[in-house]
Amino acid sequence: EVRLVESGGGLVQPGGSLRLSCATSGFTFGDYAIGWFRQAPGKEREGISCVSTESGSEYYEDSVKGRFTISRDNAKNTVFLKMNNLEPEDTAIYYCAAVYVVSVPLSDTIMYGARCHFQYEYDFWGQGTQVTVSS
Repeated sequence: EVRLVESGGGLVQPGGSLRLSCATSGFTFGDYAIGWFRQAPGKEREGISCVSTESGSEYYEDSVKGRFTISRDNAKNTVFLKMNNLEPEDTAIYYCAAVYVVSVPLSDTIMYGARCHFQYEYDFWGQGTQVTVSS
């Protein structure tokens, strides 16, 4: 059974930090790129960061670049998202998802710096964790 389980969400004040975890099982972790997505109330889900497989190359949307850091621990089949300097606009449900890297063109490494862009259909999804940034 494929599982992706997010944890680490919560309530934090503006300017604070959180670290989200995405623990995975049931598939060959090394064959999948992992992305973090979020959905704010009344808005569509958006991809914000992803990490590819072989090189661990990372990609960030402009909205989180410089504040969020994604990393993967291949020994633990887990991906992390460290979020610093959080803003009220970061309030959302955060999801992690996995995409089979072979589904993503190798040329994306040149275009985006990582082989995991959100335009592709991700295969597996977690249930999400709530992040609320409020004073």
